[in-house]
Amino acid sequence: MPTMVSPPGVDVPRLEAYLREAVPGLLAGPLEVTLLAGGRSNLTYLLTDGRDRWVLRRPPLGHVLETAHDMGREYRLLSALHPTDVPVPRPLAIAGDDVLGAPFYVMGFADGVVLRERQQLEEFDTTAATALADELVEILARLHRLDPGKVGLADLGRPAGYLERQLKRWARQLAASHVRELPELERLGERLAERLPAGQDAAIVHGDYRLDNVVVEPATGHIRGVLDWEMATLGDPLTDLASTAVWWDGIRGLDSPVAAVPGDVPGFPHSGHLVAEYARRTGRDLTDLSWYLGFAFYKIAAIFEGIHYRAQQGLTVGEGFERLGAMVPDLVERGHAALDREV
Repeated sequence: MPTMVSPPGVDVPRLEAYLREAVPGLLAGPLEVTLLAGGRSNLTYLLTDGRDRWVLRRPPLGHVLETAHDMGREYRLLSALHPTDVPVPRPLAIAGDDVLGAPFYVMGFADGVVLRERQQLEEFDTTAATALADELVEILARLHRLDPGKVGLADLGRPAGYLERQLKRWARQLAASHVRELPELERLGERLAERLPAGQDAAIVHGDYRLDNVVVEPATGHIRGVLDWEMATLGDPLTDLASTAVWWDGIRGLDSPVAAVPGDVPGFPHSGHLVAEYARRTGRDLTDLSWYLGFAFYKIAAIFEGIHYRAQQGLTVGEGFERLGAMVPDLVERGHAALDREV
């Protein structure tokens, strides 16, 4: 019998034994596990028995920020949303830290591609690129229209005071990842707190909604599944919209190793198109959107600083981590600029 090779973070023999017991009949042959590229937060692995494919998600190695890598929350979201019109992979199994030394879950494999490379985006003509942007917005609108109580998620979060708690949470994350002085990042958090908007009616929010967190069917260009639900909760839906807009073209020119910037590729619409489509499809008041854009920059900067902290300790797995820390000052500057555009 060939020796099973275990990538960092996964003991393949222990995982195979667990899956054979937890999901009888799932595996038709020996299990093989490969670390997938692209993840900069939770680690994502491709599993196969030579016939079928699945995906495993677990927290990063080493330093883990408070509440930032909750496998149970992500698995619960998949279980609740799988029967709805929001496309997500099928959840299969979840385990605590007694199998791999950290909690993890396994889900079905969404057959398609994740559009992370500029070359992939350049294959879309203007019509297809606009259709993809519109579908990305439509799925977000569907998510925000769901009644949390009807899908079993009424207690997923505490909508009251959501924005204020978010600011405090990311300030704590920054304090836990302190490795250098970033006074303008702290100042951005203070400015956001000073201008806190009243907020929107609560909805299920994804927390990291962007093009490279969905799986696209290559032949049709349609979205097959939404991934990475680790930060989902009940909260203000405009935080999702603003985050999507920032990832779409707000980080253009910063040489991001996370993914290509759609709004920087000819044929793809500007983020203003996504915002207008969201307003049309939901009827929500976007008067305070500039605050939400400032907050999106702040949150992404805090996440990148946490990854920079782990990279300094040699606790990251994959490539490109060393470039994320360099992006933080520019993200902070753009966050201030977004707030300055307030009327």
